[in-house]
Order: sequence, then structure tokens, then C-alpha cells
Amino acid sequence: MWFGALVFLAGCTTPVHRPTQPGNWSDVPPLTEPPSFVAPVVPAPPALTKEPSVSPPVLHTNAPVDLWVPLRRWAAETGAGTVRCVAPPPSPAFALVNTNGDFVFRVHTRVANWNGLDLQLGFAPQWTNGQIYVHSLDLRKNVDPLINPSLRPVASHRIIVLDPGHGGISAGTPSVLGRGHEKDYTLDWAFRLSELLAAQGWQVFLTRTNDCGISLSNRVAFAEAHRADLFLSLHFNSAAPDRTQAGLETYCLTPRGMPSNLLRTAEDDASLSFINNQFDAANLQLAAQLHRSLLRINGQHDRGVRHARFLGVLRGQNRPAVLIEGGYLSNPYEARRIADPAYRQLLAQAVAEALPAPGLESGPLKLLK
Repeated sequence: MWFGALVFLAGCTTPVHRPTQPGNWSDVPPLTEPPSFVAPVVPAPPALTKEPSVSPPVLHTNAPVDLWVPLRRWAAETGAGTVRCVAPPPSPAFALVNTNGDFVFRVHTRVANWNGLDLQLGFAPQWTNGQIYVHSLDLRKNVDPLINPSLRPVASHRIIVLDPGHGGISAGTPSVLGRGHEKDYTLDWAFRLSELLAAQGWQVFLTRTNDCGISLSNRVAFAEAHRADLFLSLHFNSAAPDRTQAGLETYCLTPRGMPSNLLRTAEDDASLSFINNQFDAANLQLAAQLHRSLLRINGQHDRGVRHARFLGVLRGQNRPAVLIEGGYLSNPYEARRIADPAYRQLLAQAVAEALPAPGLESGPLKLLK
């Protein structure tokens, strides 16, 4: 069975060629139209891709300390820093001030902010008895890995697998400009990034190097067969027919017990645990690092670091794994930028700069600020 999967993968893998040099920023050359037999995938309607409305557990004053935790008490007991009020009631917000930066929580909203970077929590913080309470899972899975990055092995073999999203008959979302599809842009992005990473000392493999379709399970198997240290899936987004939505999203797998920030049609079962969940902390650190670097390129259109459980290309990964949505092809402004080779080169450079350098595997990820 493994042999068959590897043969299939090998059939879609050709030598990586040096991408053409980017053109002028103002030049947006048309892409070659895909073959006539390629049918573009119709993006899911917005109602299926919006953030789920999750009601937080009921908070009582006698709630068990292992479920909801007063932020001030947690900070004092763990030495995580000091807590100060940055916005008074009726919409209070509090900042956890740490030596590595500030983590801002707002009552009744799942959007927190880490050093200017938006991060979607699993549960909205609650307000009772004049204190802000944060869910223990968020403190353990979302806060602690960022304010206290511990030593984590990230590059034992210095191998990374890049996964250009879609391919073949799965064209991905079409550009609102009327030419080019997601599969075209992700492959070019991966080529450019591959060249940069190779120059930095990484051994780079692409799940596809031409216009062929590969199942999600075979993308996971490909990373396993190549003993990858990191897995990075590259995508572009769509909110069609809405042409206004824009921005950057970076995803990692939802930790067990926590609701996802994005749902598709599948039920979000928080009791499920996947192989990749053993890398929850490293996933988040890597996602935040990549997201921050890419925001400097896209103009700070921040839709946040998020968690999702339906992403099959992440669930089976036995390594830190992240999926990037690099912009909205349904937005005319972002679609025009994505169509520009010079902009895709900048996206590649941002990712390359954010990744931990090979040879530093014994140390923590260096957090960009």
C-alpha cells in the first residue's frame, strides 16, 4: 500500500526549476489559461466558511479553577507577567505584560492580540466579580506557547515539504480578474520559496511541481516518506461573491477540547485528537512567526492566526504543520497583487525570513516583533 502511494507521488514530482525573475511591480502579465479540461472548483458559499458562533461555557463565581482562571491570579502564580486594564467596563480589556511582549484580551470576544498580531482564542474571556477570566485551555494552548517559547526541536534533518494547494482538476478558487486560478499562483509561490529556502540550507520537497491533482492523504504521506521536519501548505482565499473581504489568515490544527475558529460542513468534534495535536505549541509558534512576517508584505490586513479541525492536510502530520491563506482572489485589489510575480516573490521572501534557520534546532523559535 505504501509502495503504491509512493509510486503515485513520484509520478507527480519533477525536478524543481528555477522560477523566472519577477517583473516590474506595475506589470501584471496574464497567466496562461489552464487547459480546457480543467474545471474550476466553485468556492463554498460564505455561510459555510464564516467563523462559527460558539457560546462559551456558563461562568459561575464558584467555577472550578481548572476551567476558567482569573488572569491576574494565573499571571502571578506562573510568573507570566503583570496584568493591567487597558479599557474600562462596559467593554473591559486587559493586557498581560510579559518580557516577550503584550497579550491583550477583550471580554466577550475571541479575538485577542499578541504584540500587534491578531489571534483567535477558543473561548471568549469572561467578566465576573470585577475580574477577567480566561479559559484554561486558551492559557495552556494559545498564551503560554507564545509568551514562553520553550526549546523545541524543529529541524533534526533540515527537511521541509512545501504543499502548493490544489492542482489538476482541482483548480481552486478563480481570480476575480478573470484569469488564473489558485493552483497556478500557489505553485509559483512554492517554486520561489523553494529556491530561497534551498539557499538557506534547507532540503526542500514539493508535493507537486506541475499541474497534477494529489489527494490530501497523499500529501500527508509524501511528507512522511521524506521525513519532513516542517510542512507548509500554501493557499489563496475566496469569499465570492463578496468582493470586499480581504486579508491574511494562517491556520494550525485545533487543540483537543477547543472549538475551531472556522468550520466547513463537517461537525466540529472537540473530543477528537489527531497525530498533529502533539505539536500544538510548535504549530502555533510557527504560525505566529509566519503570519507576522507576511503581514509586513500584505499591508497589515490581519484576519488572524486561527485554528481549524477540518483541514485534512494538517491532521495526520507527524511534524509542525501550518496552512497559509495568502490573500483573497475574490477581492480585486488583492487579486491584482497576487497576479503580480513581484508580489509573489515578496510573499516567498517573507516566509523564508520567518522560518527557523537550519542548525538552530536546539533553540526556541526567535519571535519576530
